[in-house]
Amino acid sequence: SAKRILLLVVALGLLFMFMQPPIPFSLAFRSEIIKAAHLSADDSSIYGFTMVKPSWPSWLLISTIMLTLAAATNIIPIKYIVELRTFYAVGVGITFGIYICAEYFLQAVLLHVLIVATVVCTSVFVVFTHLPSASSPRILPWIFALVVALFPVTYLLEGQLRVVSELDGEGKKFATLLAIEGARASLLGLYAAIFMLIALEIKFELASLLREKAQERGLLHNPANQSSGFNPKFRLLQQRRASAAPSFTVKKLAAEGAWMPAVGNAATILCFTTCLLLSIYLTGGSNRSIFLLAPILLLLNQDSDFFTGFGDRQRYFPVTVVISSYLVLNALYRVWEEIWHGDSGWGLEIGGPGWFFAVKNVALLILTLPNHILFNRFMWDFTKQTDAVLLLTMPLNLPSIVITDISTVMVLGLLG
Repeated sequence: SAKRILLLVVALGLLFMFMQPPIPFSLAFRSEIIKAAHLSADDSSIYGFTMVKPSWPSWLLISTIMLTLAAATNIIPIKYIVELRTFYAVGVGITFGIYICAEYFLQAVLLHVLIVATVVCTSVFVVFTHLPSASSPRILPWIFALVVALFPVTYLLEGQLRVVSELDGEGKKFATLLAIEGARASLLGLYAAIFMLIALEIKFELASLLREKAQERGLLHNPANQSSGFNPKFRLLQQRRASAAPSFTVKKLAAEGAWMPAVGNAATILCFTTCLLLSIYLTGGSNRSIFLLAPILLLLNQDSDFFTGFGDRQRYFPVTVVISSYLVLNALYRVWEEIWHGDSGWGLEIGGPGWFFAVKNVALLILTLPNHILFNRFMWDFTKQTDAVLLLTMPLNLPSIVITDISTVMVLGLLG
């Protein structure tokens, strides 16, 4: 207990140092130098008028972190009391949701209720997935469905409510549209983080369940180990398993109905799609972004409802096929963009420069496809190709690397 309390005290001190929450002047030492720095009249003359962000939300973030640490160190016994677990999940969701609203969505006042409700649902889902109760298999899928339903509602209402409330003059139109665009990008980032957290939590819980089942099978198949009284590690494991028997039966109960893999796969796909949309909005469809986003699909789980035949052996297939597909579609879009939006005003007359540009680059793109098809097929079934096939298809990538006009086609050739 002393070590846990010491950890909380040190964490609180570090949070005070880095977050710098507002403290009443009577409780803090303020020298004349600090007062002069804060009351300087040069700031407005140098930087102009700047809107000061409120600093009180830092207290909410400190409260959220301290509550999480207190629960992780068992100072708050949420592991054993379901009602306390519920109050903890709702309390952490409310404090963190209000912090997000005050810090990043200060202008969208009418959407604060929806954002706080989303964060509360996420907090309840994560807490009761990690520490399930008897009603978790029935309630948690509906909570996840509510989070998914709030996503498009919040996204669409952000624009509609602000347009109705602020678009009363022509002068404000451009600034309001920019504010809506920025707020919607922030909403995409928030929901991408939420779906990523849900997918990570489910992946962790499924891995823990599989590990515990494998340990049980190992103990059942090796009864000689159970009679051995000379292994202290084994005796400790037996004591821990005996003390954790109720929680394990609840975990098995939570896994009934196979809701975890389906929800985890849905969260992973939603996270990847949202991140891809955000990447296209921020970078304009960069080739490099897909290499950072595709590993999100490693969080997919084996689920016969969504992916027939998908197992642990095929876990890298979604990553590779998404990279190849994205680059092919991006290359086709670049060809179309150069033809129809080029500065030279090209047309598609047969024999014209636009026609020659399109035919050449599409042909080079097609030459890169055989190696990608073979590789993605190998990542699915691990069927080895003959050397003759690889020797025939590999040189097809060389023209795409040397004479293409589009960088995406060159990347496809290098990957091939």
